[in-house]
Amino acid sequence: MNLHRSIVSLAAVSFLVFWANASAFAHAELRRATPTAGGAVSAAPTEVVLNFSEQLEASFSSIVVRDSVGKRIDKADARVDPGDHTSVRVTLQPISKGTYIVVWRALTADTHRTEGAFLFRVGE
Repeated sequence: MNLHRSIVSLAAVSFLVFWANASAFAHAELRRATPTAGGAVSAAPTEVVLNFSEQLEASFSSIVVRDSVGKRIDKADARVDPGDHTSVRVTLQPISKGTYIVVWRALTADTHRTEGAFLFRVGE
């Protein structure tokens, strides 16, 4: 009976340790952005590229870029990079000096969703 209880306890502890570690690393985190989140660039970029900590599901990962009055200024062609499934990019229409907001959603292959937003400035 004690051996059975020990095996069950060991299995339960192993499960909890595995589950806690899996939960801690289950969501894609934004590692880097081009243009940099919160940063400023002198020349207007032609695209926004985001790199995440995990591979993304192409159908459910997106980027939308808007200007300071809320007008969408990307070309609605957000796509996961075929050569690097941890990156998603979107092409921008020609933009001028000002502040822009990037809103993103990322869904990983294991169906965990994250989302966020950040600003960048052009010419300021």
